Amino acid sequence: MAIFFIIVFTVYFLTNFYLWFKGHRALSGVGFSTTWYTVVFLVLASTFIAGKILEHSYTNLLSDILNVIGGFWMGFMLYGFLIWLTADILHLLQKPFHLIPDASIPKMRLWLFTGVSVATVLLIVAGFINAVNPLTRRYNLDVDKKFANGKDSMHIVAVSDIHLGSIIRKRSMRHLSEMISREEPEIVLFLGDLIDGSIGPVLRDDLLSHLALPAMPYGQYAITGNHEFMGDLKKSIPYIESKSIRVLTDEVIRLDNGVQLVGRTDRTVMQGTGKGRASLDSLLAQTDTSAPVILLDHQPYELSSLAGTAVDLQLSGHTHNGQMWPLTIITNKMFELSHGYKMFGNTHVIVSSGFGIWGPRMRIGTRPEILSITLKGRSE
Repeated sequence: MAIFFIIVFTVYFLTNFYLWFKGHRALSGVGFSTTWYTVVFLVLASTFIAGKILEHSYTNLLSDILNVIGGFWMGFMLYGFLIWLTADILHLLQKPFHLIPDASIPKMRLWLFTGVSVATVLLIVAGFINAVNPLTRRYNLDVDKKFANGKDSMHIVAVSDIHLGSIIRKRSMRHLSEMISREEPEIVLFLGDLIDGSIGPVLRDDLLSHLALPAMPYGQYAITGNHEFMGDLKKSIPYIESKSIRVLTDEVIRLDNGVQLVGRTDRTVMQGTGKGRASLDSLLAQTDTSAPVILLDHQPYELSSLAGTAVDLQLSGHTHNGQMWPLTIITNKMFELSHGYKMFGNTHVIVSSGFGIWGPRMRIGTRPEILSITLKGRSE
């Protein structure tokens, strides 16, 4: 874990230094003072780290503000770096041909600094608008098994990666409540990362109390995600369950309609405690294979191994579908299915891009979402 943080902070520092240097050279090259530029840059570059430290030690409105600003700064870092790097590569390519006179380079750098800054801010604005407008993705799935109560279908709403905390707060919960209620589900499933990390900002304003859902025949269930393990799990799980959401930790439960929910503890537990988690085989051994089986597993790894099992539907999240392009390219390479729907043998798998965000409240090239699933069984 220490090596991971060293790598993260090294990348964070080097990226910020690169951006600061590009702006400093552009401004100083045409005779502008860079004192205020440096001060403002250092303040903005420090907000994310300061916000996280304050959030864990003493959560308050200031830590929320620092986290919001720091998140947007991370978006600025990503796209500012990519645009500047592209400009630098093009500049190197033209050098042998002397397309840009040396005397024009200082002014060109200033125009580039202005253009990169404006373009990045516009991307942040567009990404923010996208991030606060989630959509509902609907699926109609058939399974070759019968329900136990005489019905032949069940309506499920599933939500992953809410990331409640300093950034995703009351208004988002009210919006989510409206979206879920509109679907009139029989059961709601939360697919991990309900809480962003530190439980402090959630408890401070009792954020989950703003999730107001109608009564449902089969209730509400959740599983842990990797972010629950980043905070205080001993506080997070009791808090979630105090809101009538049952958290499944390597458990199998049977609903009144015969559908079985298999809720896996997130694989992060293997890194944090060394105790591991129950194997899928051991959990499935507790199920009735003639009845529908829904597997809830936050991180969508080893999906091919589902072929040939009794699992009819797996629901996952975690990937955010990359959240911001070009990170989508990385998640597409990392996972067999980083977003959307696919069959593995007779198992339906859906990976959600999630309702919330981590870091910047931005989405570029992806959409936030909830899942509305009609699961149909064999009627005869």
